[in-house]
Amino acid sequence: MRLGRRAGTGDVIDRRGAPSGGGRGPLPLAFGGGGLGTMVLLAVLLLMGKCASGGGSGFDIGLPQFPGAVAPSADNTVSSPDDPSGMFVEDVLADVQDSWTEQFAGSGKTYERAKLVLFTSSTNSACGPASSATGPFYCPADRLVYLDTGFFEELHQRFGAPGDFAQAYVIAHEIGHHVQTLTGITGRVQQESERKPNDANQLSVRVELQADCYAGVWGFSAAKRGILEAGDLEEALNAAAAIGDDRLQREAGARVNQDTWTHGSSEQRQRWFKKGFDSGDPNQCDTFSGGI
Repeated sequence: MRLGRRAGTGDVIDRRGAPSGGGRGPLPLAFGGGGLGTMVLLAVLLLMGKCASGGGSGFDIGLPQFPGAVAPSADNTVSSPDDPSGMFVEDVLADVQDSWTEQFAGSGKTYERAKLVLFTSSTNSACGPASSATGPFYCPADRLVYLDTGFFEELHQRFGAPGDFAQAYVIAHEIGHHVQTLTGITGRVQQESERKPNDANQLSVRVELQADCYAGVWGFSAAKRGILEAGDLEEALNAAAAIGDDRLQREAGARVNQDTWTHGSSEQRQRWFKKGFDSGDPNQCDTFSGGI
């Protein structure tokens, strides 16, 4: 990728090195599920069928609220990172959100920018405590994306998905969840999940695949503006395949059980990202009508 420096965007809250305030507790790990930060945990939860819609993880819509969960950190001071990983996150986040600002404006609407919290090891959110093992996630309750940049190394080493565009895909996916919140999709899905709890996993899959498609919509914009380099698209597709529910189940030695999926198969995640990437049209990202 060839991104220009975007320091001072006001979209990053850097909590790295700050006290965690108790956010390292076991609740999000026991009940969140789906976390890219720990594939073994994911495999166990998939086997147990405990990956529910809204469960916390990277590539998830946010952490569920837990009884007695600690309050979110009051440290929401915006600061421009000066390290390579932090600057990369800031630059990608700015580009993704600028793209969505244009998308919304084209429909006569105003895009409300999300902020991204950088943290180390653990932090607190309005959706509950989070640790680095949770993976990146978006919390609808405070409209913040949470990311421990150490996850990028794990994406490379553990999941076999290297490359800067693979990392950018992660950020774009989480902002896709923010778009779902702004457009009312998140609220409607949560209501439907409460009304039909047996459909919660299937609804979660549709939510996640739509966020993949929205990430692809940004990828289309980036390609059109000449930001992408040779091999970037392949990096994103490789990352999408690496975190498919079926692949993770196989790697854990489990039987592939579609009923426990919360994010979609490798093929589905790749296909919906590519649909957004090829069209550049959010209207092509309707994962709630018909089959997926």
